[in-house]
Amino acid sequence: MPHLELSEILMMVCVAAFTAFAAVIDLRTKKIPNKLTLPLFVLGLAYQAGFHGLGGLADAGKGFLLGFGTLFVLWLIGGGGGGDAKLMGALSVWLGWRWTFWVLVLSTLFVLVGTLAVMVYSVIAKGAYKTKNKYIYSSDKNKGQPETIAQRQKRRIMTYALPVALATWVVLLWVHLKPGV
Repeated sequence: MPHLELSEILMMVCVAAFTAFAAVIDLRTKKIPNKLTLPLFVLGLAYQAGFHGLGGLADAGKGFLLGFGTLFVLWLIGGGGGGDAKLMGALSVWLGWRWTFWVLVLSTLFVLVGTLAVMVYSVIAKGAYKTKNKYIYSSDKNKGQPETIAQRQKRRIMTYALPVALATWVVLLWVHLKPGV
């Protein structure tokens, strides 16, 4: 078993607990509250400053730009929630830009696989027509009006915090517990 420094243990425990808690809240409420993300963001900055100094803060800033920036753009175009952007913003401060990149890649793969599984199951269990009506937006239902946020959330196939949590845990295990470290 590899030897882990105090900073690595602290980061792994905080990040694992944060992502698990966020995933549970998101699954239950379809929201990620600011009272969860903002303190973790500040603690992440303190962690980076305390254990890694200015270099850690610079890496946290790059991670924030990548994680929050990517999901903020998706939120702007209607492809995700604001809580998802804040989740990645807080998480990326802890992880830095390299690990944030891999969490984004893996979580995207997990979302694709999960979405495909839900759609295939729905088509088998309910049929293609009911699946289409449940998950595909039609302006005909709204008499030509744009879709509301509530309607979009109702159509949402899966929450994002769970794939982020799974991807984060895989990245942390891969980086910190691989043999030969």
